[in-house]
Amino acid sequence: MDPNNRGPEENGRDHDGFEEDGMPQRQSREPLTPDFGLQKPQQARTVQLIAGDLLLTVNPVDGSEVEPCPPGRQPEAPVRHTATERADRERAAAPSVPPGPPGPQLPLLERQELRERLVRLLARGRSVRVTGPAGSGRTALLNAVAADCADLAPDGVVRLSGHKRTATDLQYALFEAVHRAPSHRPGREELLGLIRGIGAVVVLDDLEFGGTGLDELLDATPECAFVLATTPDVAAPGPDSHLEELFLTGLGRSASIDLLEKVVERSLTEDEANWAGDLWFESEGLPLRFVQAGALLRHQDLQRDPEAFDAYGSAAPPAPEDVPAPPLPSLGEGAAPAVLLASRLSEAARETLRFAVALGGEVPHQAHLPALVGDTHADAALGELAGCGLLSPAGPRYRLAAGVVAQLEAGGYGEGAADRARTAAQHYAWWAGHPSVTSERVVAEADAMLAALAQLVPGDRAGQASVAVLLARSASPAFAAGMQWGAWEKALRMGQEGARIAGEVAEEAYFHHELGVLALCTGHLERARAELEASIGMRGALADKSGAVAGRRALALVADRSGGPLPGGRAPAGEELAAARYEEAASPPAGIPAALPLFPRQPVSAETTAVVSREDTPVRRGPAFLRGARRNLVGAGAGALLVAVLGTVVALGTTSGGEEPDSRNVTTEQSADEDDGENGFPAEEPTDGAPAKSGKPAEGTGSPGPSGQATPSADATPSAGEPDPGSTPTTDDPTSGEPSTPSGPTKSATKSPTKSPTESPSSPSPSSPTPSETASESPTPTPTDTETQTQPSNSDSASGPTLDTTADDGAA
Repeated sequence: MDPNNRGPEENGRDHDGFEEDGMPQRQSREPLTPDFGLQKPQQARTVQLIAGDLLLTVNPVDGSEVEPCPPGRQPEAPVRHTATERADRERAAAPSVPPGPPGPQLPLLERQELRERLVRLLARGRSVRVTGPAGSGRTALLNAVAADCADLAPDGVVRLSGHKRTATDLQYALFEAVHRAPSHRPGREELLGLIRGIGAVVVLDDLEFGGTGLDELLDATPECAFVLATTPDVAAPGPDSHLEELFLTGLGRSASIDLLEKVVERSLTEDEANWAGDLWFESEGLPLRFVQAGALLRHQDLQRDPEAFDAYGSAAPPAPEDVPAPPLPSLGEGAAPAVLLASRLSEAARETLRFAVALGGEVPHQAHLPALVGDTHADAALGELAGCGLLSPAGPRYRLAAGVVAQLEAGGYGEGAADRARTAAQHYAWWAGHPSVTSERVVAEADAMLAALAQLVPGDRAGQASVAVLLARSASPAFAAGMQWGAWEKALRMGQEGARIAGEVAEEAYFHHELGVLALCTGHLERARAELEASIGMRGALADKSGAVAGRRALALVADRSGGPLPGGRAPAGEELAAARYEEAASPPAGIPAALPLFPRQPVSAETTAVVSREDTPVRRGPAFLRGARRNLVGAGAGALLVAVLGTVVALGTTSGGEEPDSRNVTTEQSADEDDGENGFPAEEPTDGAPAKSGKPAEGTGSPGPSGQATPSADATPSAGEPDPGSTPTTDDPTSGEPSTPSGPTKSATKSPTKSPTESPSSPSPSSPTPSETASESPTPTPTDTETQTQPSNSDSASGPTLDTTADDGAA
């Protein structure tokens, strides 16, 4: 379409209306009409957090990015919550009230003395560990103690749940409960400094660790008084923890019967009292067993007279005596009543129990039950389960009570658990990725999501690993944004394992990247380096440029914080680092020799001369001092070769019957041609110190005198590059096309070899001797070839070897 003439588009119409073909324009869909699978593309939700001194950007698409916190983005100092805010947070953190008629308020029997002792110890700042078996009423005792200690500490009472939480998770939970710091997760050192000043009564239920972890938690909070509820199978605290130990036992016989009557809301018959006594002996007086037994008796009353209960389930006057009572449950059914209780519930409640068994005892929130069960009224099932004593609170949620999972699995409720876990995972993956769901709501369902992942990874059925990858991919960014990093790490690790099993390399690379970012934010640099390198390698194989760039940026930050170079010699953005153009040569072991004069008075051997020069080329291998003197050594070898060639020419002229070679064909031009590249000499570039191709003598050498010998200039040490006053100007022969040189071979001690007489373009002629030839017939004995290479002649001694100092002025 022409951008200057849009046609129908100018009036808000396009070709989708089919006006040009005479067809009516397509009507737009109503806003509430479903798209039938054709969903509009949604933008990814990115969240920025301050983690210590790092700025973390949670990116669900390519992976999270981390960088040093820029100036001006540092968060404000955390502020403590007020008393009103603490009360609001405590109500929000409590489990939601199940729908349906409210259950009876049960009293705290035979716990008054223990309750008062706990309050006295906490008032003195002592920490107490309450140990009791599952179902002994630990949660009810802690609730009563928390109400009594509301005004003891300046920061009030903090309720925490230790269910599947580590010491680090609890430290951050304590910080969030006392301080207000939105989108700020302090670093480890900052966290310890902040929680060290917290003065509160911490009520911690369902603690699952002891030993070193518990000692770490207590040492980090010296101003807090803890009351810890745990089971006997948890490890004991260390000897230096200074914890008070209190053991919680079951109720007595009379207290157990009283509790049963409170649950049934009527007096027991003689048979029921005898049955309750046997149950007390079998269950060791655990209150949970009598709550469940009371639910059995209520169901029996409902079967005996359905009209005895109103619409809300409240008990009415007892039925007439002529109505026969149903038989009491057996003692085994009373001790393990879960299956019997489930058989008397609605179908939605039983299906909820099956999902809870599939998730390892985690009960989904009541808002998810209609979608999972397939019943619009399934949210009422949670109230049925809570009224039967099959649920127990775990933080802001509910889970199956102690022993219920094993009883239901024995009753066949575990069949099809894998399929239900897969259904739950698919539902949570869709729900967590929906743009209307906040990270706080996702965090509240973290335990159920992690339980679904644990059931699917590793999975032996087809498609289970892929569903686990989908759930981990959707939930992990929300866990990170909600600052529940313990759940974030678990989801990433299970997602990475699922991606490995399913063969989804791109998703596996994403999980490796996220694990590296998490390790970087928590200060584990070696783990971060390993995870990021694995992610970069996988994304490089997949040609995922944006993901690889994000990984390299994080890896560069890891290298910067660890103090080491970036692995692979790459820049943060992936570019190769440029090689160093200049490098100072290292000093030789014997030190750098002093600078030599241009014309020394005494002959100096080439082997004893070493000049350190600076290279203008990229760094080569080998010792630094050899790299700097390489070109000087080449020049010294060329000078030695020149002396050998000239001596050979003189020797041949003396022994050839008086016929001297024409010295006019002997030139001092550069003799290295293209074939000399094999001997180590460059083909085009002249060697330092050699004369130029124009025939001019090399800088720093004497000019030829009348006798053909090189004579030094008047100044013993002329400056480099200045012409010699006694030199003879060079003229070019227009007929031969070659530059002519003064008569007689110039035996300057330059470091460039010359051509041999056999390589001259013209053969020597036996013409009359020239003045240079007469000078060559001196009575001085002619040295042999070997002597010429090792002993310089008198003329060479007079002039001396010329050193390559013009190119090394800075080094000399």
